[in-house]
Amino acid sequence: MLDRLAVLDTILQDHAQALGRDYHPYRNHAYRVANFAWCLRPGSVHDLYVLSVAVAFHDLGIWTAGTFDYLGPSEALARQYLLDQQRPELVPVVLAMISEHHRVSHVPGDQDPCIEAFRRADWIDVSLGLRRFNLPADAFTRIVKQFPRLGFHLRLVQFSLRHGLRHPLRPLPMLKP
Repeated sequence: MLDRLAVLDTILQDHAQALGRDYHPYRNHAYRVANFAWCLRPGSVHDLYVLSVAVAFHDLGIWTAGTFDYLGPSEALARQYLLDQQRPELVPVVLAMISEHHRVSHVPGDQDPCIEAFRRADWIDVSLGLRRFNLPADAFTRIVKQFPRLGFHLRLVQFSLRHGLRHPLRPLPMLKP
């Protein structure tokens, strides 16, 4: 089980003030998604770095930009982080992971497989395990027990309702067909 990802923890600590009371719920969400993705598609140390960066930033724009239309702000944060770390070669895959993580349909097959694994992992968590994409039930249970939800999904509902009232024609702007 992935329970200590230094890159993920450092990024989240750097944004702890923006996350405020949602720091621990978001951290646990990030760790659940990372673990689900790793179970679906384990990889190398390089893959783990890419996953850590993507999972840290994938929803962070909700808090840092104060918007539920957060994919662009989350991508901008990830891009700047990777450039600051002198890892510009990772920008395309990390931004694709963030951009596509709420896609309803499969990511096209010519894309890096980690993008689809990440999309599935986030759906597993957001759907509370109703969609598991062949993730074994015992792995799901073990990961959720290790990283409890702490009200994260309720916060997403609150953000969604607030955004939906302001933008009734685009209540879930992050969803893609």
